Amino acid sequence: MNMTFESIEFNGYKRHLSYNLLDPTSNCKELPDAFLRRCFFHYIDFPSPSEMQAIIDVHYPNIKSELIHQALEVFFNLREVRGLKKKPSTSELLDWLKLLLAEDIDPKTLQDKTHQGGLMPLFGALLKNEQDVSLIEKLAFMSKR
Repeated sequence: MNMTFESIEFNGYKRHLSYNLLDPTSNCKELPDAFLRRCFFHYIDFPSPSEMQAIIDVHYPNIKSELIHQALEVFFNLREVRGLKKKPSTSELLDWLKLLLAEDIDPKTLQDKTHQGGLMPLFGALLKNEQDVSLIEKLAFMSKR
């Protein structure tokens, strides 16, 4: 694969043997226009449940399929909750699964509405924003009524 490119510099072209790849993610603030003019944008869709299953299989090849099924259902339902400031990401799902495995959580517990007041076990691994935690706790409380 040819990993060279040409850029205009003063009086012509200069061949570079390598280039820098920067993957900026800024959910906090807008990036300056001068910076954005120099960027090439490539948007990556969030993984589908089947793609997420493949990602999990790479990280946890011996995980029980029932745990994956239940965890993915909870995860994708949580991502659909309106009002979340930060939806859980792939990384947070993998961290959550690691904790579920370490604590030997029964997959049935993930759907048990009576467990911890209707909250999924170890939900702090999925929610990183205090307002999101509060929202999920309120929704769990309301669903018990």
